[in-house]
Amino acid sequence: MSRPRAVLVLADGATFEGFAAGYLPADGVTSGEFVFNTALSGYQEVITDPSYAGQIIAFTYPHIGNYGVSALDDEATRPWCQGVVVRDLSRLPSSWRAEGALEPYLIRQRVPAIVGVDTRRLTKHLRAHGALPGAFGHAEVTAVADAAARALGTDGMDLVSAVSTATTYERGSGERHVVALDYGIKSTMVRQLAQRFRVSVVPAASSRADVLALNPDGVFLSNGPGDPAALGRYAAEVAGLIGEVPLFGICLGHQLLAGVLGATTYKLPFGHHGSNHPVQDLTTGRIEVTAQNHNYAVDVGSLSRAVVTHRNLNDGVVEGLAAASDRCFSVQYHPEAGPGPHDARYLFERFAALIEGGARTVV
Repeated sequence: MSRPRAVLVLADGATFEGFAAGYLPADGVTSGEFVFNTALSGYQEVITDPSYAGQIIAFTYPHIGNYGVSALDDEATRPWCQGVVVRDLSRLPSSWRAEGALEPYLIRQRVPAIVGVDTRRLTKHLRAHGALPGAFGHAEVTAVADAAARALGTDGMDLVSAVSTATTYERGSGERHVVALDYGIKSTMVRQLAQRFRVSVVPAASSRADVLALNPDGVFLSNGPGDPAALGRYAAEVAGLIGEVPLFGICLGHQLLAGVLGATTYKLPFGHHGSNHPVQDLTTGRIEVTAQNHNYAVDVGSLSRAVVTHRNLNDGVVEGLAAASDRCFSVQYHPEAGPGPHDARYLFERFAALIEGGARTVV
């Protein structure tokens, strides 16, 4: 297969050569914020995670697509990332689960890609300079460079409104009822909740009154994309739920909960994106390997109404918090995995125990 030559240009002028693959946009240019993901597998789950809205995913693992794609691995009805960067895109999948190859999937889902890139050099550049906006494509280099200069990051952006469900839907049949606020919820999260509860997934813009009218036994705050500091309208509704019902937040849900408990957030230099991040549960001393996907984090110095329950062992980032008197807790990482290890799925049981007991403890 002959591929058009392509170029990748970051906002600081760094340039990388490659070849256009996947969906080819008519103008030959794709722009967004470049981040790197360190997972060795699970590329389809990564690509379809709505938390990547507005971003271009650079895979550090060199061989992507080797086991194909399967509808069972989709984390959303469509990918929300702007595009992907790959060193070597496999054309022939080898897996009994495969329903097709990755590149035709990218074409159907209108996801542009650039392949043959020196992703090791790109990753080292992003580590040194932080997540950067930029562009790639098979257009003239000047056109790609101009797009890179105009490209935006995720700071100050509400990307939740684009990825959230437009209508309420239900899953599961448990005795207890949980309302999940969809800020960009992954399918694996819904499945984990539905194994334990009857779940109503509602739009992110649902008001406190809308949620309480469903008479929930608990409320779940999902993952999602963008800058939590730009999501004041959603945070205001979460604030009205504290003390009314038990709450459990993951990723963006964790950041929003921290915000209404008085904390502030900040942007990490290049974020945590991968399935190999060590975290310690400070309540038990247990260390778990976790899947993560976030660019923002909670400032530990701003916490006053909650306590830190989990810490990242690489850089000390707050990975979990709890406010016992308010019957709420949250984690920054992804206990549902998809992809990643299942070490932290006990947190869904912790949520179930909090709901069942109605206790004033979350640990």
